[in-house]
Amino acid sequence: MDALIHAINTTSIIDHHAHNLLLSSDVDDHDFMAATSEATGPALKFASSTLSHLRALKQLSEVLKCEPNWETVKGALRMKRKEPGNAWARKCFQGIETVLMDDGLDPSSVFPYDWHDQLTRSKCKRIVRIEKVAENIMTDQLEQYRGRAPRKHIEIREQIMSRFTAAIEEAISDPEVAGFKSVICYRVGLKIPAFNDDASVVPLSVEDLERLSRRLEDERLNPDLVHLTAKVIERSGSKKPFQFHTGLGDNDIDLGLSNPSHLQPFIESYPEVRIVLLHASYPFTREAGYLASVYKNCWLDIGEVFPMVSQYGQEKVIEQALELCPSEKLTWSTDGHWFPETYLLAVIQIREGLRRVLGTCIERGSLTSTEAVKIVQDILFHTANQLYELELPLVPITSTVLSDISPSKASWTKNLARLQPFLDQEPSVQFLRLQWLDYTNTLRLRILPIKQALRMFSEGRFVGIVEAVLGILQPDIICPGFSATDEYIMYPQFAGLRLGSRKGYATVQCEFQRSNWEEVPSCPRTSLRKQIEKAGTHGVELLVGFEIEVVFMSKEIKDGEISYGGVPIDEGHAWSSARALHSDDLMDVIETIFEKLERAGLTLEQFHPESSAGQFEFILGPLPPVLAVDALVAAKEIIQSAAANAGMRATLFPKPAPQAIGTGAHIHISLTPAHYWEMFYAGVLKHLRAIAAFSYSNDASYERVADGVWAGSTWIAWGTQNRETPLRRIEGSHFEIRCVDGLSNPYLVLAAIIGAGLQGILDEEPLEMKDCPNDPSTITAKEREELGITEQFPESISEALSYLEADEQLQHVLSKPAVDTYLTVKRAESEMLQKMEPVKRRSWLIERY
Repeated sequence: MDALIHAINTTSIIDHHAHNLLLSSDVDDHDFMAATSEATGPALKFASSTLSHLRALKQLSEVLKCEPNWETVKGALRMKRKEPGNAWARKCFQGIETVLMDDGLDPSSVFPYDWHDQLTRSKCKRIVRIEKVAENIMTDQLEQYRGRAPRKHIEIREQIMSRFTAAIEEAISDPEVAGFKSVICYRVGLKIPAFNDDASVVPLSVEDLERLSRRLEDERLNPDLVHLTAKVIERSGSKKPFQFHTGLGDNDIDLGLSNPSHLQPFIESYPEVRIVLLHASYPFTREAGYLASVYKNCWLDIGEVFPMVSQYGQEKVIEQALELCPSEKLTWSTDGHWFPETYLLAVIQIREGLRRVLGTCIERGSLTSTEAVKIVQDILFHTANQLYELELPLVPITSTVLSDISPSKASWTKNLARLQPFLDQEPSVQFLRLQWLDYTNTLRLRILPIKQALRMFSEGRFVGIVEAVLGILQPDIICPGFSATDEYIMYPQFAGLRLGSRKGYATVQCEFQRSNWEEVPSCPRTSLRKQIEKAGTHGVELLVGFEIEVVFMSKEIKDGEISYGGVPIDEGHAWSSARALHSDDLMDVIETIFEKLERAGLTLEQFHPESSAGQFEFILGPLPPVLAVDALVAAKEIIQSAAANAGMRATLFPKPAPQAIGTGAHIHISLTPAHYWEMFYAGVLKHLRAIAAFSYSNDASYERVADGVWAGSTWIAWGTQNRETPLRRIEGSHFEIRCVDGLSNPYLVLAAIIGAGLQGILDEEPLEMKDCPNDPSTITAKEREELGITEQFPESISEALSYLEADEQLQHVLSKPAVDTYLTVKRAESEMLQKMEPVKRRSWLIERY
């Protein structure tokens, strides 16, 4: 679901049918009520009680931060429109890549189409309204005939048709013209008769010109102009689409004749002409969707119902359009006109509609997240981009006016809805642990009595936490550049809610946000989530599983100093040895761990003794990446608390004893689509020395980095089923990252790995390094060079941080604020630890990890 929401909020929009904004001098001459209704004249005054109007009023008041009163909103808009540099119009157009402008409005009262370039990211183009072309030709012809002797009627018609053909041909060759449009629906309806080749049957007189130059409405001429346009397009071989107004409109249309089913013979007559049915053909959306699904040359636009129809009606339009019509045939437009706010409301509402409809489909199992993301990108961008041959790149948007209103609030409502069913199922829960993992991989928390948590969250209140929270060391020392001012809010992510290590407690991981729902890019969990959302927008899905290696140690205190030895009985301990299970004290702890993991809904696939004395490995089942890390954090807490209750310490310290092989924290990742695996590997390997700053996050980590001990090697390499390479390919797109230990923050590690791998996919990075079949340290330098193995891991955290600081691409992938915070914290941590005596430093780290 996160991938869907991310795609909806970041996919830029190609608005392929809209109208020019009014000149500032003309705005007050039009009733703003028309922004939410197709009613005109006296009927418009009743629009204020429609669901569509009331919804728009609420949304505008939220954006404007004023009372939801129509007069108040209009007053606030008048002030906004006076802001210099068209700032308000720019805000209303945020998220729109380009607009294709129907040029049929009176040019004397609106801005020209290319004026709107300043409001969009890409230049705007024209949609030529053919009736307007014909009317202009007739006006010009009429001026020629005034005061002259009458001409033959047939000759007048021939001249009109000849000039019209030439105008269409000129528009076809004009790169500023993206397509054509007919409003024949408004004039004589969509029941278009066959083309009449016999000009003598349909003559024109000067009197006809007088009438038709004002409004082209003729049951004989209008259909012929539509046919002629299609014939010219077809004859030229042009791919420029031909749009038709269908369905929704003011009382100027014959509703029965606006049904797109009337166009079926016309669609069949011109199989090479791309025909677009506008405005969802509302209320005939099903008929339009059917036509678009069975004819290769027919597309359906689901625009203009936003914001002219209620939320329920809009969602039905999306559902009905998707029932038969593939998303590659669906486009969207605002049909915005006159006011910039029509664009604003339309964009807000289409994003909300897609979120609700596709989110429900995902929950029901009708769609996967990847399929839903594709639908979003097709409707908002790809279909129009291909249909109009715009050749624009899909560049995600980073900020829109949507952040001022509802998406985060709507997301919170849906997120909170997960809490009560959990509590109904687990009535023993009395306390809620709100947790976060900081940059030193210290698990920190706030605890709320469950009644207080429910009261706060239902009122939209959250726990505030000082912003220095991401810049403190283990003993609460604030790093340079951070201060005890300002605060974030803790936003619990209830998708990962589960029972805790202690009876009566539930735990949930939190992300940090600002009070206006703005995300904090340096939040570790947010960093990972953003990478997964980005992957989802590109059709990439991942599953992640963790291996948890721990060493159970006994604590000894002598002369006030803490030291650690092995488990009470550890003689004969060896890798996968049954002898390691003979200690009842130890097995009681392990069985307690299993029971608590099961109770917390965590899948333990297997466990076994590892090589070091007292060392065991617990393997968790695969989950989507963010939830997998949430589960890992919960599992570690259960393991370590169970050991503590038995008087032991379960440590993740990489080298708990000098003679020990070491303790890692291996990560298994599966990639879909599987054929991306080589580009993904290439991206990871390209940045692996910088990634080491996250995965080997402490100088103690580098004591474990060695060759020949199954620790992932000192060389940057990959190999199929090779445990002496940091990246071990298992099968297909399933691989294992072995260059990680338990001192690292897993949110940041995965964010870096997935971010680098995804960048490899986006850049189509070739995998030039070959599959290494041996321990890289045991082969010759020449053999390594032939395999493309030329780099080694850094030898210290200081060196790794330098690689990270120099890797500008990885910094961009992860966000500069996150990387800068990490560099500051880890350098301060390293300086603090280096001042300690080695023995004390070892005990100090084991006590905390």
